[in-house]
Amino acid sequence: MKNLEIARIFNNIADLLEIRGDNPFKIRAYRRAALNLEGIAEDLATISARGDLKEIPGIGKDLSLKIEEYLHTGYISYYEELKKEIPESLLGLIAIQGVGPKKAKLFHDALGITSIDELQEMAQSHQLHGLPGIKEKTEENILRGIAFYRQGIERMTLGYAMAISKRLTDQLRGIPGVEQIDSAGSLRRRMETIGDIDILVSSSLPHEVMDAFVHLPDVRQVLGKGTTKSSVLTQEGYHVDLRVVQQDQYGAALAYFTGSKAHNIRIREMAVKKGFKISEYGIFDEKSGDRIAGEKEEDIYRLLGIHFIPPELREDRGEIEAALKGNLPNLIQREDIKADLHIHSRYSDGAHSIREIAEGAMKMGYKYVAITDHSQSLGVAGGVSIDTLIAKIEETEKVNRELLGIRVLCGTEVDVRPDGTLDYPEDVLSKLDIVIASIHSVFKRSREEQTERIIHAMRNPHVHIIGHLTGRLLKEREGYEVNLDEILKVSVETGTALEVNAYPQRLDMNDIGCRRAKELGAKVVINTDAHVLHQFDYMDLGVAVARRGWLEKRDVLNTLDVESFLKVIRKK
Repeated sequence: MKNLEIARIFNNIADLLEIRGDNPFKIRAYRRAALNLEGIAEDLATISARGDLKEIPGIGKDLSLKIEEYLHTGYISYYEELKKEIPESLLGLIAIQGVGPKKAKLFHDALGITSIDELQEMAQSHQLHGLPGIKEKTEENILRGIAFYRQGIERMTLGYAMAISKRLTDQLRGIPGVEQIDSAGSLRRRMETIGDIDILVSSSLPHEVMDAFVHLPDVRQVLGKGTTKSSVLTQEGYHVDLRVVQQDQYGAALAYFTGSKAHNIRIREMAVKKGFKISEYGIFDEKSGDRIAGEKEEDIYRLLGIHFIPPELREDRGEIEAALKGNLPNLIQREDIKADLHIHSRYSDGAHSIREIAEGAMKMGYKYVAITDHSQSLGVAGGVSIDTLIAKIEETEKVNRELLGIRVLCGTEVDVRPDGTLDYPEDVLSKLDIVIASIHSVFKRSREEQTERIIHAMRNPHVHIIGHLTGRLLKEREGYEVNLDEILKVSVETGTALEVNAYPQRLDMNDIGCRRAKELGAKVVINTDAHVLHQFDYMDLGVAVARRGWLEKRDVLNTLDVESFLKVIRKK
C-alpha cells in the first residue's frame, strides 16, 4: 500500500512550502490531504483504478494527479523540484519541538545548519544565541526538543502501529497453514507508542509461513529468518517480529509475549509457588515435567487461581492483586460508546456537513453526536464567528427535524485564553447544547499557571468538558505540565468531565490520568476529534486508553443515552 508513503510526501511538501513562505491555504491543503490519506484503510491504487481519488476529502484534481503520478512512476515531480530549491535536510530540523519552518530557514541561511547533529552542536556552544529572536532560553528549549525527538524517533504511535500490524496480519491470514494469528507485545497491551511490532501465529507449517512472511510486499529488508522466529523491516523502516508456535502452545505463547516484563515476572513467581513452570511453550508441572496446559491463554490464569487479566492491564500496576481478590474492573468496551462528542465540520476545519456527519455517526451505531467546531479566535483552524455559529445552530435544528434515529448536539470547542476566560461570551455559550473548552496556544506557562487556567475554565457554568488536557502531540510536542490531582478535584466539584482525546497523535488524557480520575470519582468522555468521517474509527484508540486506565462503562459519560447524558451535563 502506498497510502502512508504518499501521505509522508504530502506532509514534506507542506513543510518545504512553509519554509519557502508559500501560500498558507496551499500548505494547509497538503497537510489536510496527508491526514486524510493516513486514515484510509483501502489501498489508493484500488481507489485510483475505479476513478474515485477525488471522492477522498481534501483530494481535488491537482492532488489526485500527483497521487496518480506516484502510483505510476514512484515519484512526484513537484516534490523533486521543491527539494532542488530547498534542502530536504531542513525537514529534519522541523521535526524538533521549538524549531518551526522559519527558524529552520534562519539557521540554514545564517549558519549553514542542515542536520540535527549540527543544530545540537551549535545550541550547546551557544552559537544560535544572537540570531534574530533567539535567546539563551530558546537554545535550552531546542536542546530539550532534540532529546525528546531522539527518545521517540524509533517508536510508532499506537494508531500507526495498529495500521501496519493489521495490514501484515490480513496478508498472513490468507497463507495456507496459518491457524491463529494475533498481535502481541506492547501493541496488544495498547501502549500509546510502540517500538517493535510482535505477531504470533500458530501453524503446523512453520517453514511455509516464514517463507511467505519475509516475501510480503510490505517487507523492505529481512533481518533474520528461522523456523520459529523471523524479523523484518517494513517499507516504513519499522521492526516486525513473527513467531510461529504449534496450536497447543499458542495460548501460553500469547500470554508470554503480551505481558510486560514486570507482569511476566510476577506470573512466573506465582507459578513457582504452586509447583509450576511457565514458558512460551506451556505451563508444566515442575516435578514431573509434564505439560499441563498451553493451548488457551485463559488456562494460564485459571491454573494460577486468578481471574483472566485483560491484555491492557498487564503492566504490574495492581492488576494481579485485583485478580487475586476478584476485584478486576469490568473494562469499558467499544460497543458501550453511544456517541462521539468532539467532531469538526465544514464550519471550521472539518471536511463534511452536519448532515453528512450525522449520517456517518448513524453508520457507526451511535445514538447522538456533537458537532464542536473551533471558536472565533482560532483563525488557523477556521474559527467560527458568532454570526456563523447562530447559522450553525439553525442548520443543526433542521438536520434534527429531518433525520430520525440520531440526535445532533450543536456545540463548540471553545478556546481557553491565557487568563482562563473563554473565546465566546456567556450569552453565546448558553445557546449551545455542549461546550468543550481546550487550550490551543501559549503552552509555555508554569505548571501552576496552566493548572489555574484550566480550573478557571472549569468553573465557568457553561463548560461541560475539558478537551485534550495536556495539549501534547505524541512524538512531536511534549504536553504542558498541570497539577492533575487539583484539576480532578475541581472536575468532581464542578461536574466538568475530562476528555480522552482519541486522535492518534494526542491520546490525551493518558491512561495514568484515567486511572487517577477513576480513583477520585471524576467523569470522563472519549472522543475522536474527527475532521473527516473515517476518523470516527479512532474511537478504538480512545477506548484502549480508557481500558489501560481501568475505566468501566459507568466512568464514561458518552456510554449514556442522550437524555441521561444531557441531564448530567445540564446539572452545571
